[in-house]
Amino acid sequence: MRVNRSDAHIPVLLDEVLDLLAPAPGGTYVDATAGLGGHAEAVAERLGPSGRIVLNDLDPGNLERAGERVRAAVPGIEVITVHGSFASLPAELEEWGVRADGFLADLGFASNQVDDPDRGLSFKADGPLDMRLDPTRGETAADLVNRLGERELADLIFAFGEERLSRRIAQKLVETRRDGPILTTNRLADIVRSAYPAAMKRKSRIDPATRTFQALRIAVNGELDHLDRLLSAVGQGAQAASAGHESWLACGARVGIIAFHSLEDRPVKQAFNDLASRDLVDRLTRKPIVAGDAESASNPRARSAKLRGVRVACQGGAR
Repeated sequence: MRVNRSDAHIPVLLDEVLDLLAPAPGGTYVDATAGLGGHAEAVAERLGPSGRIVLNDLDPGNLERAGERVRAAVPGIEVITVHGSFASLPAELEEWGVRADGFLADLGFASNQVDDPDRGLSFKADGPLDMRLDPTRGETAADLVNRLGERELADLIFAFGEERLSRRIAQKLVETRRDGPILTTNRLADIVRSAYPAAMKRKSRIDPATRTFQALRIAVNGELDHLDRLLSAVGQGAQAASAGHESWLACGARVGIIAFHSLEDRPVKQAFNDLASRDLVDRLTRKPIVAGDAESASNPRARSAKLRGVRVACQGGAR
């Protein structure tokens, strides 16, 4: 049954997440990328007031809003909020003695982050070239664009954006910044577009600036490094739990990860396949779960979403 939400923020694959995580009353669930709390609210309603939910996010403002949303939806439920990267979250859960029955990481962005020009995540409206998911720390995209050498920029855009014209774009960026620093999203997007031949612009199904923006955002936020660390922690947690040892993952815990492009989905697939090959988990998804036609039409963000999940095996076999 589809869960309806009246607010503007629409969590992707909501019904599918609930089916995969199967939250039960009184359970402990972790939303490692709480965002505006859409997934967490729906999970909390299944947990009830005797449950516990851990909310983690890099964005302190969104984390606060997610906590308020969950508490309002399910009065009495225990809510723990953690500000930081999900890469370090498993170690904190271990330290606190928290054992998760379910774990979700949605690797996308909250709608308010994308729609806010001041965050610099999109070129739909002009804004400062920031791109930090945690606005309280770290280098901005402008820092990288204006600091890195041409070869470093080209390698970054190619590796994290899978952009074939990375060297042309890097050369154009370095040439242009000699006349003054590149500080806004519109200026960056225009420079990248100018590096594209006219014929390629006409044939491209996406804006030529898309892949460069993706690459800079990934670099600014260390997204792939954090994902690798998270997947390593899931593997360690599953190995301990399946052997009956103390772990931040409970025996039979369900883990779901939603990826939005191949650089994210590929390592998730490989990590889950490796755990399954060692009988540490059962696959809950043989192929990634994707949005149906109705959701894709109503929520464009869902079109590229891919959900994969596993269940931690228990001593003597999976539950």
